[in-house]
Order: sequence, then C-alpha cells, then structure tokens
Amino acid sequence: MSHKLSWRKLAAAAVVVPALALTACSSSGGRTPEAANEGGGGAIASTERINVALITHAAPGDTFWDIVRKGAEEASAKDNVELQYLSDPEGGRQAQLVEQAIDQGVDGIAVTLAKPDALAGALKKAEDAGIPVVSLNAGEDRSAELGAITHFGSNEKLAGEAVGDRLATEGYKHPICVIQEQGHVGLENRCAGVKAKVPDTEVLYVQGTDMTQVESTVTAKLQATKAADVVIGLGAPFTLTILKSISGAGSDAKVASFDMNAELAQKIVDGEILFTVDQQPWLQGYGAVDALWLNKRGGFEIGGGQPVLTGPTIVDQKSAEQVLQFAEEGVR
Repeated sequence: MSHKLSWRKLAAAAVVVPALALTACSSSGGRTPEAANEGGGGAIASTERINVALITHAAPGDTFWDIVRKGAEEASAKDNVELQYLSDPEGGRQAQLVEQAIDQGVDGIAVTLAKPDALAGALKKAEDAGIPVVSLNAGEDRSAELGAITHFGSNEKLAGEAVGDRLATEGYKHPICVIQEQGHVGLENRCAGVKAKVPDTEVLYVQGTDMTQVESTVTAKLQATKAADVVIGLGAPFTLTILKSISGAGSDAKVASFDMNAELAQKIVDGEILFTVDQQPWLQGYGAVDALWLNKRGGFEIGGGQPVLTGPTIVDQKSAEQVLQFAEEGVR
C-alpha cells in the first residue's frame, strides 16, 4: 500500500488553512496568497487560482461524503483552488452536473464513477474541451477508459474478498450483504468479493435514501432467514441502521461494515460491530483535488496510469481506538 502511505505523508506535510464556509450546493476552498500572508495563516500555493468541480453520487444524509469533501477542501485551501462541490445519486443527473461544470469553463473535474456508462458522454465532452478529469471512490476499472488521468480509491472487489476471508476465518457461513444503491458498481463488487470467499452470501437490496425502509427490509429479512449469522453494511449510516434491525428482529447475527464515521468507530470499540473496511475517503478527496492542481502546475500525472489505492484497511476492536480520534475529527 505504498500509494496510501505516500499520500498520507503528503497530506500530513501540507500546511493547511481553514476552508471557507460551504453552501449546500457549492463551495469555495482556499484564500488568495495575499490574504494568507496578511492574516498570518498557513502557506498557500502562489500559482494562478484555478476552479475545480468535485461531482459525486452522494445521497443526502450519507456522512461518508462529508469526509471526502473535507479532504477536498483542505487540498483546495493549500493549492489556491476555488472548489465547487455538487452531487446527485442518479447517474443521468450526475452527468448533467458534469456538463454544467464544462459549460462554466472549470479548470478541472473530479468525479465519482459509480455508474460509469451514464457519465461516458459527459466525460467525452470534458476531454473534447481540454478539461482534465480525475476520478475517485468508484469505477477504478473504467477510469482510464473514460479519460481520467488518475483514480483515487480502493479496489472494491479486493476489499470484499478481504471481508470474506476475515468472516470465513472466524467461522461465519451465511452472510447477508446489504446494498443500498442497486447498480452501483463499487457496492456490487464489494458483495461479489465477499461471496467469492463465502459462497452462501446473500445479497439484499434496500433503498438507501430511506432509512426507515432500510431498517424494515433488513428486519423482515432476518426474521425470514434464521440461518443468517452476519449482516454486512456497505456504509456507516446503513450499518448503524442494521444494528437496529438486529435488535428488532431478535436476531443473533453479528454485524460487519464498510467505511466509517465516529459513531461506527465507537461501536467497534464497544464490541457491537465486528470490524469495518476503511477506504480512507479523506485521502480520496484530498488526492483528487491535489492531482488536478499538480496537472495544471506542471502537467504531472500521479499513478503512472494505475489507480492510486487509498485502501482497503480493516479496522477492528484492536485498532479502532487508534482511529477513533481521527473519525471524531472527520478525517477517517
């Protein structure tokens, strides 16, 4: 995981100033070099100020994206970047946001590829307009094909296999893997990876934008599937909701997770959740914006044509205490 370590060191070495306040739809990261010097803040790149759009498939209320966004803000502050954050979980509308950024003449686009086919046309327009694109979080296997100069994220199939290996080693035989967004390539790959190692894994689809429906669907499944011995959530808010379903169904099934927030990290410390797989989303946001600045600065391309891996890392009760403070600060 040398890429992961190198980006962690880069992030730690950067002198960062606070990002400006954000609106619900867009944001401005960083300050002018003159303002930083006058205010006595940290150093900001003296390069020409550029505009970057970060466009994700985030659904409302998913705290994972707060962490991605925070990393992007810190890189923007350091690199003298004007950051615009936009999101929509529906692939066609996400593509429209990409086209909107192209029409605005941004200097770079960072985009998630959860539904790559829906974004192909828009990203071709970005290429034709000479706007560099970096992908993050999802779609690493389609990133280069769709014109991105690099990708920051975790290999989700390998992450799923790591979970499957861990569960098999601990004797679990009948997992339920809960997908909150059908058709999301990264989520599908996670469950496929688990199933590759534990063949009796069952996939359950829920509507991730409605936590009441998530809870009721998982509860009903557990009541009907007495053999289930572990339920896997694919994001911290969903895993925390699954805990309620376990209680409501009177099930003895254990819970494992992907991704993390402070509440989930505490649940691991307390022994209520077995472990989670951390893909280090702060690094994804930070790396994506910084890579676009580096490309503008000197034509640099990180990764040598290969994805820059930010995970997977398994966090269990032995290691959760160490990362809890970072989760509370919103950087894990």
